[in-house]
Amino acid sequence: MAGKKAKFALTDFFNNLFNNFGKIVFTNLLFAVPLAVLVTAFYFLDSALKLNGYFILMLSIIPLSPFFAGVTLVTSRLARGKENVDVFKTFIEGIKNNWKRFLIHGVITYFAVIFSYFSIRLYSALISQPNADSFFLVMIYVCLIISIIIAVAFLFIFFYVPSMTVTFDLSLKNIYKNSALMSFGELKHNIIATFGLFIIVLFCATILIFVGNTDSSIALIITTAILMFVLVPALASYVINASVYPGMYNLMTEKEKRSKKIDKKMDSRRKGQFIDEEDEENNIAEEFLDLDVEENKDGDEYIFYNGKMVKRSVIIKMKKEREKAEGKSDESKTR
Repeated sequence: MAGKKAKFALTDFFNNLFNNFGKIVFTNLLFAVPLAVLVTAFYFLDSALKLNGYFILMLSIIPLSPFFAGVTLVTSRLARGKENVDVFKTFIEGIKNNWKRFLIHGVITYFAVIFSYFSIRLYSALISQPNADSFFLVMIYVCLIISIIIAVAFLFIFFYVPSMTVTFDLSLKNIYKNSALMSFGELKHNIIATFGLFIIVLFCATILIFVGNTDSSIALIITTAILMFVLVPALASYVINASVYPGMYNLMTEKEKRSKKIDKKMDSRRKGQFIDEEDEENNIAEEFLDLDVEENKDGDEYIFYNGKMVKRSVIIKMKKEREKAEGKSDESKTR
C-alpha cells in the first residue's frame, strides 16, 4: 500500500511538472527581472567598495525575497495540481499579500546563509593547517560537523517558511516554530526535497562542465545566466513544494482542528459541562438507557447519574436507536 501511495505521488509530481513546465518557466522569467537587476546592482556595489566579499553580493537576498513570495504561491498551486493557474496574477498576488513578511524572511535567510557559509569555510580552512595539534584538529572537526548540521537545519526550516507564509495566516513566531518542528518531524519529506534539489544541481553542473570544456568564459557566464533566469529558482521551488506541502498542510490543518477541539472542551468545562457533546454518544453508560426520560419536556437539561452528566436529548436519541436496533433484530429472528 505504501509502495502504491509513493508511486502515485511520484506520478502526480511528474504529471504536474510536465503539464505545467511552461508556467514554471514563465514564473521564473517574472522572477528573473528583479533577480538580474538586484544581483547586478549589488555586484557593482561590491566592486565599488572593493571588498571582494560574498556578504555584499548576498545582500541581494533581502530585496529579492518579496518577489520569491510570488514564485512560492505559483509553484505551490502547480505542485498541488491546481488547474487554470493564472501565473502573472498569482505571482502579483503572492507579492502583494506577503511582501512585508518575506522581507523579514529575507533578513533571516541572509544571516543564516552568511553564518553557514563562513563557518563551514573557516573550519575547513583551519583543518588544512600544517603542524596542527591533534586536540585542536578534533575540536575543529567537531565545530565543522556542528556547522554542517546547523546549515542543514536552516535548509530544512526554509523548505517550510515560504510555503507556510503564503498558505496560512500565522504570526512569524508560529511560522518559524512550526517550520523548526517540521524540519525534524518531517525528515522523510525533507530528504526527498533535498534529493530533488541535488538532481537540479547535478543537471546544472553537468551542463556547465560541458560548456566549460569549450574554454570560453563568456559561454559559461551566458549558460549560467540562462539557467538562473529561465529555470532554476522556480523549478527548485516547485520541487520543494511538491515534496513538503502535502505533509505540511495535513499537519497544520490537523493541528488547527485539535486546537479548536481543545478550546471547545475548555469552554464546556467553564460552563460546567464535563462530557462533551461529540463524545457523549460514544461514552454514554448503559445504565443511562434504562432511565425514564420525559421526551416531551421543554428544555435540554443535563441529567446527573452515577457520577456522570449527559444531556437528556442524547439519552432519548440513544434509547430510540437501541429500540430501533432491537426491533430489527427481532424482525430478523421471526424471518
